[in-house]
Amino acid sequence: MSQESLPSDGGPEHPDALPEYAERVLEATELIPPGRVMTYGDVAEWLGEGGPRQVGRVMALYGGAVPWWRVVRADGVLLPGHELRALGHYRAEGTPLKEASRAAEGHVPRLDMRRARWDGGGHTEGHT
Repeated sequence: MSQESLPSDGGPEHPDALPEYAERVLEATELIPPGRVMTYGDVAEWLGEGGPRQVGRVMALYGGAVPWWRVVRADGVLLPGHELRALGHYRAEGTPLKEASRAAEGHVPRLDMRRARWDGGGHTEGHT
């Protein structure tokens, strides 16, 4: 997937500038409180633009400087390849987890989406 697949924002003024959509995704990510999460689709819906794949692409390319572990898959499975780093953040922040069953590969817990999911409450004005 290339940057062209991000929602169009007229292109950056400066070649090294972050695309406007990416800035909006990262700003939304920074609003998620510690101990809470939003899905990729939640972020897209909250912004009113793009979809889960576009948000995921932004996070993959630019998300390292924001609390990336707070934007997650809808099924609560931890980000493949980053499970242990994310798990450390979740435990430090008190994010609700479901312990893994003994049959689960690596016994890595999942997020308890029912309890951890944040709806963006109180931050709906001026978020676009």
